[in-house]
Amino acid sequence: MNNQDLAKKLVSPSKNSRLEKFGRILTFLCLGLIVFIVAMILIFVAQKGLSTFFVDKVNIFDFLFGNRWEPSVKGKNGLPILGALPMISGSFLVTILSALVATPFAIGAAVFMTEISPKYGAKLLQPAVELLVGIPSVVYGFIGLQVIVPFIRTLFGGTGFGILSGVCVLFVMILPTVTFMTVDSLKAVPRHYREASMAMGATRWQTIWRVVLNAARPGIFTAIIFGMARAFGEALAIQMVVGNSAVMPTSLTTPAATLTSVLTMGIGNTVMGTVQNNVLWSLALVLLLMSLAFNSLVKLITKERKRNYER
Repeated sequence: MNNQDLAKKLVSPSKNSRLEKFGRILTFLCLGLIVFIVAMILIFVAQKGLSTFFVDKVNIFDFLFGNRWEPSVKGKNGLPILGALPMISGSFLVTILSALVATPFAIGAAVFMTEISPKYGAKLLQPAVELLVGIPSVVYGFIGLQVIVPFIRTLFGGTGFGILSGVCVLFVMILPTVTFMTVDSLKAVPRHYREASMAMGATRWQTIWRVVLNAARPGIFTAIIFGMARAFGEALAIQMVVGNSAVMPTSLTTPAATLTSVLTMGIGNTVMGTVQNNVLWSLALVLLLMSLAFNSLVKLITKERKRNYER
């Protein structure tokens, strides 16, 4: 082969470069499709949700802070009484309480699987937690309906439906998410942190408590927020045990409602374009905005975590 032929071979695009270009184009198309779908979902939900305030002339402050939810009853202004505060309060109560209950169990399980007994934790505890992930939401709801609700009724009286029953169900549902993300955070802590702590005379528990958990704190917070996002958006299981009564929660054992439970019950029983239907889309918009808030909070914590490791 002379120099001229070699130069032509080097200049002409090879088969690998064409495949690489095709792969790059395909990747950008897939990425663009995902961005387009997400943008269309945001625009569609926002358009439907905001029509309650701009088309039907419902006051946004009455919607967010009103404590009466009676879509079939008209108020003094001739519009239905649409106060969403009971459902917003119910969603936040169930989410926060379930996260508070699940976090100690998740951290304890993660510490056992990574620091205390990695061998037996991987063999026994990890498969048990993984099984919880594969159970459908409707099964959790049936178990809550047949076991937790009667137990709450026997223990505290009343109907057994309410925030407390929802917390018990969601606690089990978000436990795998918080546990596995906490495990990943603990494993990401550099080994020399532990070795340096031991070399300075710290005990095993002091190393775990003061060094490992402290270093993994941003990752643990991220796991908790992901668990809260999972709990906030749960619909079917919570609908079956919370009672679906759209009133302000007065206690943990009285029937209440969440945003998702009202949505799943009402969206199929309203006519498209009516005030009753549009206000359900407004509830969906609140859910969507809260999901975006959870994601933004996770990004902030992740950035802080990267800064800490860089230091």
